[in-house]
Amino acid sequence: MSTNIYFEIQADDLDRAENFYKTIFNWKFKPIPGLPVEYRSIDNGGTGGGLLKRPAKTPPEECGTNAFTCSFEVKDFDETSNTIEKLNGIVALPKFAVPGKCWQGYFLDTERNVFGIFQVDEKAG
Repeated sequence: MSTNIYFEIQADDLDRAENFYKTIFNWKFKPIPGLPVEYRSIDNGGTGGGLLKRPAKTPPEECGTNAFTCSFEVKDFDETSNTIEKLNGIVALPKFAVPGKCWQGYFLDTERNVFGIFQVDEKAG
């Protein structure tokens, strides 16, 4: 069983995407020179990840996701959701209860990538 996780976010505008995630999650970004695409490592205090220049077109809207979708734990779902929307993120699937586990929801970031947030709450639902 593998326990190592590394995620990557593709973006048309790396600065815009970096600002979006830095503001919401307080992540730190560092350019990685010498790669065939523009790339920044992400230090999220945990698994880590990368932000890269999108190498291909995105699928048309309303076609769903053709990738894994990552969800990130937050302390306050509603507060984080409000911040996402203020930064021009879009609600893809509004807050819902996963009974006995958490509050979950999905969003589109400024680059039209789907991601989720969840707030642990054993009383949800």
